[in-house]
Formats: sequence, structure tokens, C-alpha cells
Amino acid sequence: MSALRILVPVKRVIDYAVKPRVNKAQTAVETAGVKHSMNPFDELSVEESVRIREKKRAPGGVEDICVISAGPTKAQDVLRTAMAMGADRGIHVEMKEGEELEPLSVAKMLQKAVEEQRSNLVVLGKQSIDDDAAQTGQMLAGLLGWPQATQASRVEFGEGDSVSVTCEVDGGVQTLRAKLPMIITTDLRLNEPRYASLPNIMKAKKKPMEKKKLADFGITTDKRLKVLKVTEPAPRQGGGKVEDVDGLISKLKELGAI
Repeated sequence: MSALRILVPVKRVIDYAVKPRVNKAQTAVETAGVKHSMNPFDELSVEESVRIREKKRAPGGVEDICVISAGPTKAQDVLRTAMAMGADRGIHVEMKEGEELEPLSVAKMLQKAVEEQRSNLVVLGKQSIDDDAAQTGQMLAGLLGWPQATQASRVEFGEGDSVSVTCEVDGGVQTLRAKLPMIITTDLRLNEPRYASLPNIMKAKKKPMEKKKLADFGITTDKRLKVLKVTEPAPRQGGGKVEDVDGLISKLKELGAI
């Protein structure tokens, strides 16, 4: 098996424990003064990449683990966190505060990054918890012409650049086998990400971080979609009690459910 050069895209998003609020203009979710952290699915990707190296699961070994993120200056925080978890180096694609990229633009950027970094495996979260698009991994595989395994809950390496991936699907799991190079998107059952220790956080500050611009990848922030309005979901209404099964059936008929 070829030595792995793993590219791990990570994204800075509103922390999963924070309840999002719509801004006053109803154009987006309010991000000012809100705690941000690494997208949880991307944490799984970093953890899995580091485990592949630590547990020597790939016969050819792991040559390099590179994390990449596009965002404002604060996006460097999630890159440093990923390096504290065990990634070797980072690439920060600088953007202005408030600028966003659609999934296709991200996929095109990653396509260029894969070519520049000579990566033969891309491990990324199945979705980010801000837009929940779940499109980037699939689009990247299409642009590169590589096989893909999405929503991975288990990754195993065989001989001859063979990789078997157990994927979460409706009603169960399925196992796919493909050859490197390939794309893998991660799901929650894959692993439990580690906490970065203080010594590793200090070491991460000395690891190389390359800075790039979107223009270096031939990418712009032009959008194909326009958000017309963002609103809070309607408040949930309380339920009602019925005395017996007949009452339940009557109520369901009344609501048009049966």
C-alpha cells in the first residue's frame, strides 16, 4: 500500500452547545459574540486520521496529515486544535469576517489543495452543523474522479491500496471496498475524538501553518444561491391526553392523520 498523505478539511462553526439565534435583519444566524469551535464531524475526521497513524492500521504507513480551513483569522484556532490532536501541519485559506463559501466552491478549493499536497486520502466530516448541506465530500469525489465512501462508521485497510469502509445507511449499514486515492466522510459512530492535552497544545503552536488566499486556488466568494429570509422555527405546541385507544383513534381521525 502507498504511504498515506491525508488531507483533512476542518471548519469553524458555532459551538454545538450554543442555541443559534437569527439576526435582526433575518438574513442569517447571528455569529457576533457567539462561541465557535471545530465542526464536530471534522473532529471525528482528525481523530480517525491520527488513529490510523498511531495504531499503524495502514500497511504503507502515514506520511503526512495536513488540515485545511477557509475562514477569517479566528479559523486558525480550529487548525491549531487539529494540530494539537496530532495533525502535522495546517493550511489557512484567509477570508474576511462574514464571507462564506458554498459547498461547490469548497470542493473546488479542496480539489486544488489535493493536487498541490499530493494527497491520496481525504477524510472530512459528512456535513457541517451550520448549513447541514452534506455535499462537499460528494462534490469533491466527483471533481477528482475518485471513489467515495460517505457516513463512515469503520475504516479498515487491506493490501494493494484497498480500503474497506462501513457506512451508515437507512435501516442499517453497508460495507464498501475501494482503492486509493479516495474520499471518506465521517459519521458519529466512527470514534470518540480526544481532548488536546496542554503539552500538545503548546507543541501545536510550533507546527507549520501555511497561509493562502482564495485566489491562489482560483476561487471567489461569488454565490449561486441567494438567501431570501431566515426565521426562527414555529414554537412547538403542547400535546393532549386521551383516555383510551378509542379516544386516540378519534383524535387522529379529527386531525386527519388516519
